[in-house]
Amino acid sequence: GKIWSQLFCYVLLIPVKVVGHPEVLKKTSYVFVANHQGSFDIFLIYGFLGRNFKWMMKKSLRKMPFVGKACEAAGHIFVDKSGPKKVIIEHARHVLQNGTSLVVFPEGARTFTGHMGYFKKGAFQLADELQLEVVPVTIDGSFKILPRTGKWIHPYRMILTIHDPIPPKGQGIENIKATMAEAYAAVESALPEEYKGMVKNEDQDR
Repeated sequence: GKIWSQLFCYVLLIPVKVVGHPEVLKKTSYVFVANHQGSFDIFLIYGFLGRNFKWMMKKSLRKMPFVGKACEAAGHIFVDKSGPKKVIIEHARHVLQNGTSLVVFPEGARTFTGHMGYFKKGAFQLADELQLEVVPVTIDGSFKILPRTGKWIHPYRMILTIHDPIPPKGQGIENIKATMAEAYAAVESALPEEYKGMVKNEDQDR
């Protein structure tokens, strides 16, 4: 996935810049939370995050031909809102060890405007249960390349900003809310001014 994603960006003449922090260690497991600008977010994360990770994704993606089976075989974590949370937590506890991290788009859907929607709390609840540090990640440029409503690719630079990890402050709902707010502010801080300010996606609640 890493080589394929890097090659894809190279062939399409899409320059990528990674702004990282040494505090994010390769042998430590984290929950990475990123804004969701567009389809090229996947190539940016896969190709340039530089960490061994699994995705947290909607249960509905498991039904996609080929993709669903491949993701299941790779150990990615599917979220089933109708099922018991303990099953998801125990699966994550088994997977997220020895430096294997989790990547989540907590908005749950790609933006229509370039602005961030609100964060859902699932990833933060998981980080709270497992007492893992949350690492905010800002994706900038993917929306310019191929927005959700677009049909054509427009080469444009992408910047991946990896912010300082947010350690658990305790356990429980207040810790979850505080971590969500801190992560949201960090992700938004590295966006261009034109995309700052929350705009709710019309399909976020699905």
